[in-house]
Amino acid sequence: MPALKRILREPLLQFLLLGGAIFAVSGLLSNQAPARSSTIVVTQGRIESLTAAFSLTWQRPPTPEELQGLIRDYVREEAAVREAVALGLDRDDVIIRRRLRQKLEFVSEDIAARAEPSDDQLRAWLTAHPGDFRIEPNYTFSQVYLDPGRRGANLAREAALLLARLKREGSRADVAAEGDPFLLGHQFEALPARDVKSQFGGNFAAALDTLRPGRWQGPIESSYGLHLVHLHERVEGRMPALSEVRDAVRREWSNAQRVEANEALYRKLLERYSVTIEKPRPAAGADTAAEERRGERRR
Repeated sequence: MPALKRILREPLLQFLLLGGAIFAVSGLLSNQAPARSSTIVVTQGRIESLTAAFSLTWQRPPTPEELQGLIRDYVREEAAVREAVALGLDRDDVIIRRRLRQKLEFVSEDIAARAEPSDDQLRAWLTAHPGDFRIEPNYTFSQVYLDPGRRGANLAREAALLLARLKREGSRADVAAEGDPFLLGHQFEALPARDVKSQFGGNFAAALDTLRPGRWQGPIESSYGLHLVHLHERVEGRMPALSEVRDAVRREWSNAQRVEANEALYRKLLERYSVTIEKPRPAAGADTAAEERRGERRR
């Protein structure tokens, strides 16, 4: 036994044993690895693709030397990828799995994107989704602001006096010189209803729908205070013709086609598989915590 231990401690023997282990593992991996071609062909189409990618990046075609470098890098990449796949390095890699899924979906989406909708299809989409394309009301008006913090108890009386003067002056009134300073300005041209609501608040936006154009009216309350308003024009909301929103309708139609293409892809793919979803194991300590909660409720 002492002699055997002495032999096992010999560096040469340890080296031979380690080399044998590496050789055995390498052979096992080689047997498990899928067969792969030992030929790498750089086609004319691949060379054109490499040239186009270089030109897109650098805004010029590659020189002969640069093209040879691109081809050399492609050959190295192809060899490295084949060896990595053969060794199973692509398996159980979240990033690679996600990228492969994306590429498969891109193929499906690309096919859907090539479909060119007819006018009838676009009109049908416009009719089916009116809320997405409806042109909302807009308002052109002038306003004079009265700050409750400045006016205090005199707010209502001063608003009434100022309104009477503005009515006498009509559209000739110098709104910038009246009332209190207001950061948003005094004149608003074709302001959409959603912008009126976001800038002045819902009560102010609703009140604009009740005003008669061509006269000073108010006071109208906003999220800032009180306003005297001269409504110059109110343009009612409407459904646009297809010619007005064709690009937007086509974009939404195309997006919907891509989504449906992906759904159809997965429906078809999953027909080939039997899916079993195991019940998740409870987290460590979850049973104890649940039992403690039940005990507390019983108490």
